[in-house]
Amino acid sequence: MSWLENVVRPKIRTLLKSKRETPENLWHKCSHCGEMIFHRDLAEHLYVCTNCDFHNRIGAKDRLDCLFDAGNWEQIPMPSVPTDPLKFRDQRKYTERLKEARNKTGEQDAVTIATGELGGRTAVVLVQDFAFMGGSLGMAAGESIVKGAELALELKAPLIVFAAAGGARMQEGILSLMQMPRATVAVQMVREAGLPYIVVLTDPTTGGVTASYAMLGDVHIAEPGALIGFAGPRVIEQTIREKLPDGFQRAEYLLEHGMVDMVVRRGDMRETLARLISLLMDDAAAPANPQAPVPYTGDAAPAAAGR
Repeated sequence: MSWLENVVRPKIRTLLKSKRETPENLWHKCSHCGEMIFHRDLAEHLYVCTNCDFHNRIGAKDRLDCLFDAGNWEQIPMPSVPTDPLKFRDQRKYTERLKEARNKTGEQDAVTIATGELGGRTAVVLVQDFAFMGGSLGMAAGESIVKGAELALELKAPLIVFAAAGGARMQEGILSLMQMPRATVAVQMVREAGLPYIVVLTDPTTGGVTASYAMLGDVHIAEPGALIGFAGPRVIEQTIREKLPDGFQRAEYLLEHGMVDMVVRRGDMRETLARLISLLMDDAAAPANPQAPVPYTGDAAPAAAGR
């Protein structure tokens, strides 16, 4: 027994410890087709599946890096708001949920404000991150939208919003709902100044965000397969007790029925937005014949099932 314990077991333990373990995050399994994709390949393709064109959700920084010219942009500090105005608690304290979301995303709240050059022109961009408490619209997000609109007016620049949300933030109650009219007024200020307001609808955009500023754009763009609506399809089916059409509330369905103006792949987003800004700003210094991607028709769109 002593030989087994003193010689064999230590050698086995040494071999096990020295065995190189493969990190679990090196490979990503596509939730649509099941394809295993190496993490670097996925990042190079902007987190779009190379096999089925499924558009995965991405964070604010990844989206901004692939949007602005040469990936150069400046983040504008988020306005300060009361952290927990209602002292809300369900199974956990609201402050604990905020702390967890901030550690997870590295952001202070769901909306990131950024400015930089897009197609050679200054643009103000707001990005909602669904990873931060479902991208929910609260006081901080509302203040960020107002500040973004004010910055667009100051710079005389277009305002672009990448919307992604599950709705209003329940932990802030009526204070959250008040952000809908506030954001609507801010958007109206931009439009009255004659500046473009463009909305990019990403997966998912629902609830009070869809009911307010997400549907007030001069142009509405959607990413392929994005879920867009007020109430979710399951809620609608349970309410009307009828089977909904295939692809209902998905980007391609809404394009066909006139709710969005175009569906654009992530890789073509920067060129499309630059071209739209050039057209809407009517800038004499605009480059001649800007290269535009072929409009996306939805023919190769991934199935929405299981998302």
